[in-house]
Amino acid sequence: MYTPIQTERLYERIVAQIERRILAGDLNVGDQLPPERELAENFGVSRTAVREAVKALREKGLVEAHPGRGTFITNGTSRAVRHSLGLMMQIGGAEGARSLVEVREIFEPEIAALAAARATQEQIAVLRQTVEEMDGALEDGDRFIEADLDFHLALAEASQNALIPSLIDSIVDLLREHRMRIFRVKGGPERGQFHHKHILDAVVHHDPAAARAAMHAHLRQVRQDSQASADSSD
Repeated sequence: MYTPIQTERLYERIVAQIERRILAGDLNVGDQLPPERELAENFGVSRTAVREAVKALREKGLVEAHPGRGTFITNGTSRAVRHSLGLMMQIGGAEGARSLVEVREIFEPEIAALAAARATQEQIAVLRQTVEEMDGALEDGDRFIEADLDFHLALAEASQNALIPSLIDSIVDLLREHRMRIFRVKGGPERGQFHHKHILDAVVHHDPAAARAAMHAHLRQVRQDSQASADSSD
């Protein structure tokens, strides 16, 4: 069942609920959405918000609207949902978090190694700044997380490989959501900073092997904190 919406950006929340039902298999290709008036009543919103939601779903390739017939889930759904990584993370819960950490373990140690080999002094200065910002935000989740994201993006840019920052940027929403989940694990930010500083030190000394090892250690800590967060929510 749909649940009433209470938010300023109503249509986006409607879109999110319908996406979740598609991913969960509650809505399949060819299924028809309820009429506009019925959807508005189910969600507890205006018909205008429903129209905006349907428009957004069309733009994503999730539905097709046929005048006089209705709105239907399209054949493009599977492809669109596969690319909706943030939605998969939300639905996947702990399993999605484990998958994200595994992906990071595959490529972030090598990003750190490349950064250590190639970083310019300007890029090292940016890395220092993000670490200092995190030091000053250990009690402020939003500030800490944004500085944390900036640190990892700065590493990607320091790799001097134009594709790598794009790869990081493509999962930045997943990274942000995951960090929000684990930020409140006791001692988590402090442990993260311990590893960030070791990574930074390796980059400063242009030591790829040390940077790789430091990133591996950081991601082991992330995995442990992620598990602790999942256990506390059970």
